[in-house]
Amino acid sequence: MEKSVDQAAFRGALSRFASGVTVVSTVQDGVDHAMTASAFTSVSLIPPLVLVCSNKGSRFHDAVLQSRRWGVSILNEHGREASAWFAHRGRPLDTQFADIAHHRSPGGVALLDDALAWLECETEAEHDGGDHLILVGRVVWADYQSETDDPLLYYRSHYGSIVRQDESEKTAYRGGR
Repeated sequence: MEKSVDQAAFRGALSRFASGVTVVSTVQDGVDHAMTASAFTSVSLIPPLVLVCSNKGSRFHDAVLQSRRWGVSILNEHGREASAWFAHRGRPLDTQFADIAHHRSPGGVALLDDALAWLECETEAEHDGGDHLILVGRVVWADYQSETDDPLLYYRSHYGSIVRQDESEKTAYRGGR
């Protein structure tokens, strides 16, 4: 018999994993849909694959299942308000981008201007993830900007920023084998 995990402890443990913040968007029947997601990661460089987890009960979920094309805006520090807005349930669908600076990907998906990078993806695979669906997307277009380099981070229900140190992954390990 499987022992049940304490939900408060589970949520508390997961909240201690810092992540970047993205807004994932799609267009279905000419209507833009979007959601804030910190459950996003790269999967493969060859072929170029990423994944995002979508709540099965959201409007976005139904729209992205039908459209199968979606965009990812990897937010910079200036994207805090947009992140909070797209995380808010029940916002008006037809005007949700009205006060958000954005542009379109080559395939027509809305992408936020306050971002470090943008991707356009086509759904490659779907996997059950409990109350979420794991969407694996093949990246069909990517771009980034180099004017700012300050990512928006999320940790324990708060936004944060990066504190850079002199060491990198390449300099931190000095041992040999």
